[in-house]
This record gives sequence, structure tokens and C-alpha cells, in this order.
Amino acid sequence: MTRHNSWRSSTAVRSALVAALVAGSGIGGYSYQTEQATSGGGNGTSTSGGETTLQAAPFTTADTGNCLTWDIAEDGTFTNFGQTDCAGEHRYEVASRENLAAYPSSEFGPKAPAPDITRQAQLREELCKGPTMEYLKGQFDPLGRYSIAPILPPAEAWNAGDRTMLCGVQVAGDNGIPMKTSGRATEQDQSRAHAAGTCVLVDASGSTRTVDCAQDHSFEVTKEVNLKEHFPEGVPTVEDQDKFLQQECTVAAQSFLGGDEALYNSTLQPFWTTINTNSWIGGSHTVNCALFKPNRAGSFSVLAGSAKGPFTIDGAAPPPQPTRNPLRQP
Repeated sequence: MTRHNSWRSSTAVRSALVAALVAGSGIGGYSYQTEQATSGGGNGTSTSGGETTLQAAPFTTADTGNCLTWDIAEDGTFTNFGQTDCAGEHRYEVASRENLAAYPSSEFGPKAPAPDITRQAQLREELCKGPTMEYLKGQFDPLGRYSIAPILPPAEAWNAGDRTMLCGVQVAGDNGIPMKTSGRATEQDQSRAHAAGTCVLVDASGSTRTVDCAQDHSFEVTKEVNLKEHFPEGVPTVEDQDKFLQQECTVAAQSFLGGDEALYNSTLQPFWTTINTNSWIGGSHTVNCALFKPNRAGSFSVLAGSAKGPFTIDGAAPPPQPTRNPLRQP
């Protein structure tokens, strides 16, 4: 009876936490703009002044369907910006090529400064979102790991009159810098999932980032689960996912820690994410099983250290648990 009630309360807390995570992830992928990575070797910012001409050669010939990559030094500078095979590692996939000089205003005239981060966000919505969705044929999960972003010319090219803007998709890491991926976006699972053993911190805004398990974190991943393998036809309801994942993630937790008794003594509870209909259709099919400890406020307790070894919950070791009869084997 105690175990059943624990599951029921855990599921209620988990549902509330998943809702918070979904709300946070909707903006997390777009927090990074083109101030750095879109510069193609420059710093991505520009000031007006100097001789300009709109006949300047474009900073890149990349067009729809091309993939781009660049190197990032420890000091944050970018070099070796160029096209590469989409089957190999790349940081950006081009959906469309826009000419801001043709924009129906004088906003991007010969002596105009490059758009700031706020304006770039607006351009993403105004000029990039539609063409990118068309390029992806609607296969895009706005809550997934890919985000739509513009790439502007580096400062020297902008000042020389280049008004080329690329629209496309990228996978931003926790630091906002586009990560290297392989293969086209429409061929990938777009889920925000992590490998087993990854520790994740959920901040006050609901945004997530991976951290070393020795640091404070909110949950530790025990397994990646491709729901497409269990639900090969149609879109599973959240209820069906919960029913399947309750058993799947309990077994994953036991296996991760070394058995049911280890899970019991840890005082941690299985936790999992689910996928809504729009995300499923958009290309996300993988979820995470994890371990967490709900607090009295209905949020995450602070964990430090991997659940496999010595760890603390809100600064204290898990309290000793009463001896119990072992589970019956089926």
C-alpha cells in the first residue's frame, strides 16, 4: 500500500514538473542568437560608418540545403567558416537565403548598423520561420533540440554592404553555442534527450542544463527510451506513455542503481518525460527515464553526487530506511 501511494504522489509531482520543463524548453532553444556564432569568423556586431556599397560580394555562397561549420576557440572567436557535407559534422543547416537590401524600408541601407539581438529575433519570426518550416516540410518540433536562427555577415562584410542573411536550423548547447551534429534535421530524432548517467539542473525559470554530477542538480538520467519502438503506429497519448514508462523507468532505475533494494534505500523516485502530439509529429520520439527527489514545495530537491555513489539530498545523506520484506519475484 505504501509503495502504491508513493507512486501516485510521485506521478502527480512528476506531472507538474514536466509541465514546468515543457514551458521552459519552449524558449531554451532560442535563447542564443547570432551575436557570436553567426559571424562567420567575425564578432557578429557592427557599427555604421566608412565607405559602403551594396554591390559587395556576399560573405558566403551557401544556399538552401547546404550545411555550414566553423571552429570555435577557447576565447570564443570563430574561424574556418565554410560549407561542408551535411552527412558529416556541421553546426548549421541552411533553409533559405534572404537579401535584406530588398527589405521594403531603409532599415538596412548602405550606412545602417547591423541589427541587434532583439531585431534578429524579430527577423527570425518575420523572414526565417516560414521558409524554414517549408524547407523542413513541417517536420520541426519547437520544443525539440533544433532551433531556427538567422546568420548575418561578419562585421567587415556588413560594413562593406553585404546584406545577405541565411535562415536555418542549429542545435544549441547549454552555453548557447551551436553544437556539431551529423545528418539533415529531418532525418534526426529531434528530442531533447540525454544519455544515461547525465545529470541535469533545472533553474528557477524552468530552463535546463547538463552539469557534472558532483555539482548541484535536479535529476540524473537512467535511460533513453525511443517510444517509436513501442508505439510504431499513430501518436500515443500521454496516458499511454505514462502507463508504459512507469514500468520501463522503474526497471531502468533498479538496473542503474543495482537492484530494487538499492532504489528503496536511495529514497529517490523514478521520473520520466513524455511527448505531446505536436512534438511527436514534429519528429521527437525519445524520452528520458531519470531519478529525482520531490520536495515539499512540489519541485526538485537539490541532489549532489551521482545516485550510484555517495550523494546528498538538499545537503544531507539519504536517511536510513526501515527494513522491509524483499519484493516477490514474478
